[in-house]
Amino acid sequence: MHKKTKRGRSHSTRPAHPQPPSWLGLGPDEIEVIIEQLAQKGYTPSQVGMILRDQFGVPLVKPILGKSITQVLEEKGLAPKIPEDLFNLMKRAVNLRRHLQEHPKDTDSARGLVLIESKIRRLAKYYKEVGKLPPDWEYDPEKARLIVAGTS
Repeated sequence: MHKKTKRGRSHSTRPAHPQPPSWLGLGPDEIEVIIEQLAQKGYTPSQVGMILRDQFGVPLVKPILGKSITQVLEEKGLAPKIPEDLFNLMKRAVNLRRHLQEHPKDTDSARGLVLIESKIRRLAKYYKEVGKLPPDWEYDPEKARLIVAGTS
């Protein structure tokens, strides 16, 4: 057997304490306003989080507000119609379909497309159960292409 090694350590580490830092100069109301402004400019929730971290020095929003960025956007009516992780998978599937039209003999990519689309269906099933997607929502590659093209 191969010895298990830890890999993929390049990501940033989360702050050690779940409380908001004492040096943070922004209050909860100010952070909510910034989140709303960034969302209105068209940033996704993860992009909003990175901007808050890099430009405003907010390590994590949840300990400060008691709710996530997506929950704040849902309250303001600015949440994306399709959850961000599902949308990103759909974008990958659309790009891979485009690649396969140009390179039909690329069987490795064809298998990758099958895996991505099965992941989309599993995630969609979860989001239907939770209520983030309507119960009649179905993944269709052509509709996904239009959705992805409409947001770009």
